[in-house]
Amino acid sequence: MPAKMRYEAIVEILGYAAGNERLVRIVTQDGTEVHGYPTSLDTHVTAHEVYLLPPGDDSTEIGINLEAIDLVELI
Repeated sequence: MPAKMRYEAIVEILGYAAGNERLVRIVTQDGTEVHGYPTSLDTHVTAHEVYLLPPGDDSTEIGINLEAIDLVELI
């Protein structure tokens, strides 16, 4: 498994993807892989999470704590 990305890199990629409606692949610390379009990125200490819409499912939104993310890449 690849090393954990730096927090700043994770936020940069998620921010870019959210602003440009790009699909991302996220791998969490426990090895879970999630694909989705970031709809909200909140780096404030009280939230610290990203929300994603899975491709083809506009009725489901997935929230992931930023600290639980090891890897993010654009698809």
